[in-house]
Amino acid sequence: QMQPVESGGGLVQPGGSLRLSCTASGLTLERYAIGWFRQAPGKEREGVSCISSSDGGTYYKDFVKGRFTMSRDNAKNTVYLQMNSLKLEDTAVYFCAADTHRGRNCLSGPYDYWGQGTQVTVSS
Repeated sequence: QMQPVESGGGLVQPGGSLRLSCTASGLTLERYAIGWFRQAPGKEREGVSCISSSDGGTYYKDFVKGRFTMSRDNAKNTVYLQMNSLKLEDTAVYFCAADTHRGRNCLSGPYDYWGQGTQVTVSS
């Protein structure tokens, strides 16, 4: 089954860091646009960051700029989301998604493939 798989979530104090990983069997992630999304309780899912398949650029929502960094390791078929200076409002389930073609609008869906998500909880 072609599906991204997220890992690395957990409980962290405000100001702390986590690194999420996204890998996939059956998908060579470097061939896809990859997006990180999140959904907090009672809220709609929102884009966090993405790598475009059209220009290879990395894009971030304003609320994570300067704190989160997205990267990929093609040799490991893995995409990362390094999250620093975490805030209470970053608490959410984080999803990795892959799509055959997403341009600079990669911060929004739809995406072809979605992971099950990993919980990130920021709490003191």
